[in-house]
Amino acid sequence: MPTRPTLKKTGGEVEQGLEFADHAAAQALFGELNRNLHTVEQTAGVHINCRGNNLQIQGRTDAVELAVSALRQLYELVRKGYPVFGQDIAFGLKILESSPTASLEEIFLEKVCITSKKRIISPKTINQKNYIEAIRHNDIVFGIGPAGTGKTYLAVAMAVAALAAEQVQRIILTRPAVEAGEKLGFLPGDLAQKVDPYLRPLTDALNEMLGAEKAADLIGRGVVEIAPLAFMRGRTLNKGFVILDEAQNTTREQMKMFLTRIGFDSQAVITGDITQVDLPGGQPSGLAEAKNILQDIDGISFCHFDSSDVVRHPLVQKIILAYEKNSHRTATVQKPDVH
Repeated sequence: MPTRPTLKKTGGEVEQGLEFADHAAAQALFGELNRNLHTVEQTAGVHINCRGNNLQIQGRTDAVELAVSALRQLYELVRKGYPVFGQDIAFGLKILESSPTASLEEIFLEKVCITSKKRIISPKTINQKNYIEAIRHNDIVFGIGPAGTGKTYLAVAMAVAALAAEQVQRIILTRPAVEAGEKLGFLPGDLAQKVDPYLRPLTDALNEMLGAEKAADLIGRGVVEIAPLAFMRGRTLNKGFVILDEAQNTTREQMKMFLTRIGFDSQAVITGDITQVDLPGGQPSGLAEAKNILQDIDGISFCHFDSSDVVRHPLVQKIILAYEKNSHRTATVQKPDVH
């Protein structure tokens, strides 16, 4: 454990020292050219002076406490063999800022699966960890939230892990091809080529988990199926891990049809963002309706994500927040006065 000297107050700010005994772990934590420490400075709003394995962290009391807590916990993760990357630093700070008593070890060491390139896939936020736990303990799980929060990616990772553990015999990935509709006939190529653009995000996630060659082999043997939602009608999906992505674009009838396809020894994960419904003619979203109808049924779990769970480029989180603020302002302006 790193030592932690008493806080020193200097002109409205505090300064705290950290000393790390394990030189190799400390250098891995700091990153090349102290890049990870710069991330801590920018994210937590502190100044860090580094000398060997010793750090002096200066800033507001709450900011220093946040930085110290994150660095201490991440250092222990490094000592246990977890490869800490720059994005882990930012994620760890976000977690501890919202939940100061959170354990980064419990979250980051929650291994879901290992990709073809030997990268460990694990949750990066508390909501992601809860989502994974919900998938492990429920037959049907809904993941609802904005883009970039890992809903689909983690669902595919859990499906791959379940297939590898022989908990299921096949994986079925599906999406509603809402944008296509009757326009499919005007796109070039056969049916598979026509619907490919709508299923590409699922294919990309699968290729990253398994590698393109193995993914293609499993698809060719029917172990993995990627198909538009319309192809699910009339089927019973036994012994499978089924993922319905972009579920906000399902109609009421489509959602009911999908949920009633689930067979024995099967598991379903439904993901979507109810703020981005693309259904024509103002049709109500099947996902939004399912949320209201099914939330009290045992065996069905609803997991919600927000902008703090975004694990894409940092600008994505800022974009989502900007749109949320604008929607709130618009709703406030348009709200009629009650006399």
